Amino acid sequence: MRSFFPGLPGRRLARVTLIAGGISCFALEPGQALDGVAFDVVGADKDLTRTLRQSSLLVAQVSEKQTEAEDLFTAARADYGRILAALYAEGYYSAVIRITIDGREAANIPPLDAPSSVGAVSVWVDPGPRFEFSDTVIDPLASDTVLPEEFARGEVARAGVIEEAVSASILQWRERSHAKAKVEREDVTADHRNNTLSARIGILPGPSLRFGTVTVKGAERMRVQRILKIAGLREGEKFSQTELDRAANRLRRSGVFSAVTLTEGETLQNGGLLPIEISVTEQKTRRYSIGAELSSVDGVALTGNWMHRNLLGGGERLKVEGAISNIGSGDSGVDYELGVTIDRPATLTPDTTAGLLAKVGHLDEVDYYADYAEFGLTFTQYFSEQVTFRGGLSFEYVQGADPTGDFRYRNLALPLGVTWDRRDSSTDARKGFYIDATAKPFYGLGTTGSGARLTADMRGYRSFADKKYTIAARIQGGAIVGSELLETPRDDLFFSGGGGTVRGQPYRSLGIDTPDGSGGTYLIGGTEFAAASIELRARFGESWGGVAFVDAGYVGADGDSESHAGAGLGVRYETGFGPIRFDVAAPVSGKTGDGVQIYIGLGQAF
Repeated sequence: MRSFFPGLPGRRLARVTLIAGGISCFALEPGQALDGVAFDVVGADKDLTRTLRQSSLLVAQVSEKQTEAEDLFTAARADYGRILAALYAEGYYSAVIRITIDGREAANIPPLDAPSSVGAVSVWVDPGPRFEFSDTVIDPLASDTVLPEEFARGEVARAGVIEEAVSASILQWRERSHAKAKVEREDVTADHRNNTLSARIGILPGPSLRFGTVTVKGAERMRVQRILKIAGLREGEKFSQTELDRAANRLRRSGVFSAVTLTEGETLQNGGLLPIEISVTEQKTRRYSIGAELSSVDGVALTGNWMHRNLLGGGERLKVEGAISNIGSGDSGVDYELGVTIDRPATLTPDTTAGLLAKVGHLDEVDYYADYAEFGLTFTQYFSEQVTFRGGLSFEYVQGADPTGDFRYRNLALPLGVTWDRRDSSTDARKGFYIDATAKPFYGLGTTGSGARLTADMRGYRSFADKKYTIAARIQGGAIVGSELLETPRDDLFFSGGGGTVRGQPYRSLGIDTPDGSGGTYLIGGTEFAAASIELRARFGESWGGVAFVDAGYVGADGDSESHAGAGLGVRYETGFGPIRFDVAAPVSGKTGDGVQIYIGLGQAF
């Protein structure tokens, strides 16, 4: 009889007592040669079979056509432990595992007698009965500790649940300043007569500690005092895991470092102070990127930026961005924009980034053109890793012409915003949500109106069938309050149509028809806007996927409103840094477009 228990991560192996049972390996007689890996699980539980196959190194190597005899032999010997660990993770502690190579039990083949060729590989697993918890005790627990619901008498005795429960208890002690909390006693007993598992864990909290001296290792161009300022750990404050994690995240968020590690000292300083060492590896100071999107009607859009991550040695980030859009568009001229920003982390507080921005651009739309410029000061407050607040002060200038003549807008604005991002990925989300809301009060100079521009962007994601399918939904809205339509800067008004709102409809094709003074009309944006999109995303293997979508948009002003909608299908190819997007869409309602449009870009549409 051979048995073992995986133990808890980062700690010594748990002690396990086996009562009237165990794990066994039996040899098979040579049989008929089989192609690939014959993988059989007694009871034919589909979910368990899939889990065990996914844990098997043999299955992975054969699927990748890595069939050298030496590799298969090594994988077969490793699979006993891998499959057993997967069984423990599902609550099976009386398994029988047989792995044969050409009829010989892999565990009984001496390494020096490894086969020179392999004709057939067989894996046979009898998982036995599923165990339940008979006892679940972790003592002592810090107040407010929340243990997994599955860690309870009568629940399936999954090994991972024990690990999660111990990790939660240790984390809560660390959160309450007991940085040296550890497992003092582990008593995990599997009773094979009753198919139960008893887990009794003793915790040693250790003393309450405070942050001690913080030192820095690995700084090259970055000044040490700025690293300490960004980290934000203050000597004498009570230790907490949250503060330690936030310090590491602040340093990573600066963009200066490719690696950040915070290490707690082994020896305490006088007065219960815990020294912390920050180890960093700086990235290359310069980076550039380019991007492109293609629409069959709107033409080509090109973007690019160049960035210096550490301009003055204090984490200052200089970024130069440029964009050119509507290249080759049949409905409008070329738009372009050039912007420069410089951001400085840890200004005012460790979680506050201050920035200066300047940008100029040109819009050449169907019924008007305009040149614009903006200069501003911004502040970004990182309330948490998911919630960000923004505020600032800016001056905006727009000058152009439409069918009624020349126009000029000038205003001072106070842009405010908040973002709450709970997505699992920014380029290919499968679960979570994203909410972004802005309010930009502005004071008009000269003939420019005064008021506020309000916007909201809400996105949600839900996956099912083992994340093979994802439903993604998006709702956008906007309004101009306090300022009349023709007194509002044109780039603050709302349009609909194109890849960012309604696919299948031409870019910025839905707006408000306004009299031009000669009996005709021309198109400008509206003061009210709403759009909704829903997608069903499916994945076919590791790299390919498909999308079916429907988009709809609405624009209104002064009681006048119009709407349109589009729908289509798309293909996705995963690249590792985001899927390549290829969408084909057509109008389904409205008067703004006809025919099919094609969109190509990087990342999901939203």
